[in-house]
Amino acid sequence: QVQLVESGGGLVQAGGSLRLSCAASGRALSNYVMGWFRQAPGKEREFVAGINWSGGAREYADSVKGRFAISRDNAKNTASLQMNSLKPEDTAAYYCAASDTVFGTSRLPKRYNYWGQGTQVTVSS
Repeated sequence: QVQLVESGGGLVQAGGSLRLSCAASGRALSNYVMGWFRQAPGKEREFVAGINWSGGAREYADSVKGRFAISRDNAKNTASLQMNSLKPEDTAAYYCAASDTVFGTSRLPKRYNYWGQGTQVTVSS
């Protein structure tokens, strides 16, 4: 099993940037497809970005494309989400997730079998 811990959330003004990190322990992150999801109060958890095991394939939700960038460093057992040009509608709890069953990437939360505890991102207008 792998354990995931997110960090880097906080309060930022609209137009600002944050970088979220996901640190893995227990097993090498290179064994997993990684994803970032977010959930705002009263809403379902939604896909933000995904990256395959090597980092060679990435995909993004339309709402963040061109503003967010997902990356991973398998040597350091970490994954990251760089968020630029933040908007108030990006406010949510952000979760990193790992899957050892997905081939490529996946937008479906149910395809990920390991989750972090989440980190809050709040964007003020």
